[in-house]
Amino acid sequence: MKLYNFPLSGHAHRALLFLSLLGIKADVIDVDLAKGAHKATDFLKLNPFGQVPVLDDDGIVISDSNAILVYLASKFDRKDWLPDDLQSVAKIQKWLSVAAGEIAYGPAAARLITVFKADFRADEVIARAHQILGLINAELEQRRFIIGETPTIADIALYSYIVSAPEGNVDLAPHPQVRHWLARIEALPGFVPFPRTAVGLAA
Repeated sequence: MKLYNFPLSGHAHRALLFLSLLGIKADVIDVDLAKGAHKATDFLKLNPFGQVPVLDDDGIVISDSNAILVYLASKFDRKDWLPDDLQSVAKIQKWLSVAAGEIAYGPAAARLITVFKADFRADEVIARAHQILGLINAELEQRRFIIGETPTIADIALYSYIVSAPEGNVDLAPHPQVRHWLARIEALPGFVPFPRTAVGLAA
């Protein structure tokens, strides 16, 4: 099993973190985005979108970080991480959509400004980040993890860009339940941290 990775990508970190939490060994291949390796012909054969992460499981190629989480949980029959009752499935899918939507256009976008000089309006994306973090904080006032008392792939999908939100000048202080939840994820056996960048509030 190979994971095509970029260390500063929260999307790639989701896959790397979940592999580690499952105790699954994979060859991690770093893709040099700065040199355009993600646009090279060989990489585009793996993922025509030219994005990391990509998981190559002996010829079964999965791109998209959330799809990788679903694939790994399903392949290894980890119903603790991806329960198969309909209510849990629906809840997890909702939060995977949030990770791909509100998180991507809020805290992840704010971080793109400071780490990668992306051309977004900082005030807009920071406000968007606080809006979704406020909603998540309210959810976590009722339970230890995002859908219940134990973690699922929904938590993994949300984690990386929330923990790195201060790099994009998004202050986590107003969201205490979010901070407690981050600590609970970081206490899980097999946890691997998302590399920090000294920018924004993390400078």
